[in-house]
Amino acid sequence: MEKEVYSLCFMCSVRCPIKVLVKDGQVKWIEGNPHVAGMEGSLCPRGAAGISLLYDDQRVKSPLIRVGERGSGHWRKASWDEALDMVGNKLKEIIDKYGGHSVVLGERTQLATHVSKTFLKAIGSPNHFTHDALCKGSVNTACRSLFGYTDAQMSMDYKNAKHIILYGRNLFESVEVKVVNNTMAALENGAKLTYIDPRVTVTATKAHRYLMIRPGTDLALNYALIHVILKENLYDAAYVDKWVLGLKELQEFVNDYTPEWAEKETGIPAGTIVDLAREVSRDKPSVIFHFGYRGANHPNEIYMRRSIMILNSLMGSVEAKGGFFFKKGPGEEGGKPARKLVEQKFPKIEVPRFDKVGTKDFPLPDPAHGVGQMLAPAILNEDPYPIKALIAFRFDPLMSIPDTNQTKKALDKLDLIVAIDINYSDIAWYSDVILPESTYLERTDCLQQANGLKPQMFLRRQAVEPRYDTREGAMILKQIGERLGIEKYFPYNSMEELVKWQLEGTGFKLSDFDAKGFVAYGKKQIFWDRLNGIKFKTPSGKIEFKSSLLEKAGFDSFPPYEPMPSPSEDQFRLVVGRNALHTHVSTQNNPYLNELCPENEVWINEEKAAKLGIGDGALVEVSSSVGSGKMKAKVSDLIHPEAAFMLHGFGHESEKAGRSYGKGVSDAVLQENISDKIGGSPALHETFVSIKPA
Repeated sequence: MEKEVYSLCFMCSVRCPIKVLVKDGQVKWIEGNPHVAGMEGSLCPRGAAGISLLYDDQRVKSPLIRVGERGSGHWRKASWDEALDMVGNKLKEIIDKYGGHSVVLGERTQLATHVSKTFLKAIGSPNHFTHDALCKGSVNTACRSLFGYTDAQMSMDYKNAKHIILYGRNLFESVEVKVVNNTMAALENGAKLTYIDPRVTVTATKAHRYLMIRPGTDLALNYALIHVILKENLYDAAYVDKWVLGLKELQEFVNDYTPEWAEKETGIPAGTIVDLAREVSRDKPSVIFHFGYRGANHPNEIYMRRSIMILNSLMGSVEAKGGFFFKKGPGEEGGKPARKLVEQKFPKIEVPRFDKVGTKDFPLPDPAHGVGQMLAPAILNEDPYPIKALIAFRFDPLMSIPDTNQTKKALDKLDLIVAIDINYSDIAWYSDVILPESTYLERTDCLQQANGLKPQMFLRRQAVEPRYDTREGAMILKQIGERLGIEKYFPYNSMEELVKWQLEGTGFKLSDFDAKGFVAYGKKQIFWDRLNGIKFKTPSGKIEFKSSLLEKAGFDSFPPYEPMPSPSEDQFRLVVGRNALHTHVSTQNNPYLNELCPENEVWINEEKAAKLGIGDGALVEVSSSVGSGKMKAKVSDLIHPEAAFMLHGFGHESEKAGRSYGKGVSDAVLQENISDKIGGSPALHETFVSIKPA
């Protein structure tokens, strides 16, 4: 028997809509949902490898309880009741002694995140954080400082853009299918693409203009672009006069940041900077200076991301066709969104967060995501209080948070580590209990409220029965909650019941998703009236170049530029990124994807490599102040001499992930744990490394 199931991919965080072909209970084919504009049946390599994840015999197949030392790989199989009872009893013991706030839950943001937050609120813990904090916390804060919206509440009209400028946003390797398809459509219609990066990526090869910038100096480039745009009156004067606060202060600030000054800092010729400013201005307002997907590079990250959004604002591209737009929700069409468990009433939590977000230490980062890189310092220093338990929900702090050795020392102080995961991740390998989650093809999930130019709602539907003794994450948390006496906050006994509860009041029912996998609140795209109808959420109701958010917290809107130091002759600035075949740290053991990309290499410039006696393909030792590892060198003239590049996500220590175990080096082992103290992101490109023949 054959059937087609409309669902959502979860091989990365994008959640592309998919159509799954099932025959006799087996998944035979996955493709992009043909009913969704921009998908046209397309799927990226990771999405296609979803079948391989489903049938992987190296998945976690049942609950496991550790019987040896942490990280030793000694486990015993357990029933769900035994494993859940153990976790529940241990958590109760910890909560009774230290309080609910001694429990931290970190996760990769997902459709069930509202369930995770509910669990913590019910036990009295404020300590929820997500991988978003480590990826784009400073982008979030920068957006709020200018517009009052988070980055997640904004998006881009790629298809109608006339010029797209990308700062290391490696669009054609860190793939979002709809974005790539719409960008290609724009390029075919005559749009220009400018790409800025210390390394020649696939995206660089598709660009009309590629700029090999000195690593870490993007902010200097942007200040010079703003200087030219204001000096030559290239901005959208009517738009800026109507919607911008602080233009005069910005003009005074950038007066000395000339293209000639920027050339010395960035290595980009002054004439090229002037030409780019003039060319982009001719295409306004259908211009996208991309504010970045991962904005976690340097301690000044918030100002770099603010400078990108200032450029967009000067072009009048915010809420413009072919530019940026604010995502429109069901309310714009008179509808209601799906309910979330976190909207219930909970006991008041009086203690601060473990990462001190909302205090003088981190006054501005978004508490919805936190500052995850503070996990290890908080545990080690017991500041602001002792942390005793960690629940890692498809999130791996050992490979995602800088300075793995420091993180291990912190984890060793915990009384309980629980991993809810599909794979033998490094944190699962280091945990006390593994509670195996069903894959996205084996489970129905919470609803996705997909706001945008057309507000919609999507459903991830179960395509096949679980192959092993696994459960849905939202059910696992509910069942732990039952053992803690907080079951009243989880009013469902199955995922279908939870989805039906979420749909109450929306006007939609479960069967409405059968035909296409989604429902729409309206038919037309919604752009706000650029003359009078843009609804900025800042106190002034305008785009705040001079930011009330920053100034009230004691930070300058326009601090002086600090030159980016160069590494010494025998060192490199470590730069990390992704390719089209892997998602962060979660897919390296996938049979299909591992075969195509089994390990990472370190890219170094050929002239510097020659001086160090390193040949292409040679085994080298890469070391920093906090760690080291051995990997192969990729010697090339396609990378700036100051930079050393490596793919994120390799160097796994989990032996049961047999294909990826010991392959390559983890960037987290090498990275120093440095933060943007204003925006909240870690500074992942702030570490210098030495490279020598192994």
